[in-house]
Amino acid sequence: MNSPTTLAIVDDMTIYNAEAQKIRLMQALAESAALALDLTGVNEIDTAGLQLLLLARREAEATGKDLHIASLSSAVQELLAFCNLTPFFAGPDAACKDEQA
Repeated sequence: MNSPTTLAIVDDMTIYNAEAQKIRLMQALAESAALALDLTGVNEIDTAGLQLLLLARREAEATGKDLHIASLSSAVQELLAFCNLTPFFAGPDAACKDEQA
């Protein structure tokens, strides 16, 4: 199995960035057999950002591709934990940037 392509998102995943991030995320998913998301640069995430993650996950499953979060910020970690979605997205090596320090 090939190692996944890593896509780093360095902007906040909010309604203000959702459209551009959707295009970038869907393009990366279309061009990869497997996609690992690096979300350590995401300082803020709202429901629009969560919807993008859910959309990407749904599209990955529909096309038989693997998508997981390889590393995440504390903001993303808190939101996924609050929504009970951590196991749904986290890969085996997922790490929070704040815990690595």
